[in-house]
Amino acid sequence: MKANLSFTDIADFPDPNSAPSSSMFVKELRAMIDLGGVPYNLLKGIAFKSKKIVNVKKPPIILLPGFASDERYLKPLQFHLRSLGYTAEGWGLGFNMAGTNLPHTLEQLAPSWDVEYYDGYTPETYRGEGGVPYLCDRATDQILARSKEIGEPVVLIGWSLGGYVAREVARELPAHVAKVITLGAPVIGGPKYTRAASFFKKKGFDMEWIESEVEKRNRKPITQPITAIFSKTDAVVDWRAALDKVSPNVAHIQIDAAHLGMGFNANIWKLIELSLEKFQVDQSAT
Repeated sequence: MKANLSFTDIADFPDPNSAPSSSMFVKELRAMIDLGGVPYNLLKGIAFKSKKIVNVKKPPIILLPGFASDERYLKPLQFHLRSLGYTAEGWGLGFNMAGTNLPHTLEQLAPSWDVEYYDGYTPETYRGEGGVPYLCDRATDQILARSKEIGEPVVLIGWSLGGYVAREVARELPAHVAKVITLGAPVIGGPKYTRAASFFKKKGFDMEWIESEVEKRNRKPITQPITAIFSKTDAVVDWRAALDKVSPNVAHIQIDAAHLGMGFNANIWKLIELSLEKFQVDQSAT
């Protein structure tokens, strides 16, 4: 399939109601094909660079990994973007464990989250439901500092949970994040509609409370341009949970890809490249 910026109208798509079934997970084996093609695609990208856009400055890029992964997962994409002339770097926060590895309480979340404590909450009995918001706060501080060091707004590219974090950073930093690109990011329901739901349920997390807090947060739209890439054959994140029906400046692109291979998929690399080029042209025209 030749990748192109063909945007998908999601207006009539249903809302999520469950995580992908276990029987679907065999589809994730396609990720091995994507991974195996990385060396060829990197060499191809270096040898046959896309048509350069003249007199348009390329924005700096920060990449955010998904749950249970770190910067190594997105290294091939990072190298590819660098071969195209972009300054691309990792998020600098190590493994993304959804904040479960970061000691915190709900009182320590930034005031902008405006969380409503669930029934029976105390700092002593807290299980960690605010881990992702706390991680987002850490990422916000990190990316704000990098944007100031670089001296200009950055583009964020996030895979899976990293895409959710990228969105929340953009929501907090409209002057420092220029654009967001998400790859199979669960923007509805937290982990409820993902294969990771069982991990959090075993920890005793209140999944309904997390979903309600995510919904409340989404009432404040993200104003920067967003490219949301999703796959209906995603066997990790329910594709319907990756759709943003709230933000005013979001473009959805549907692709057939395994969730675990999105960071390596050649067609997705091309879509990212085209999305960045379109953003640069749009910016130069304003």
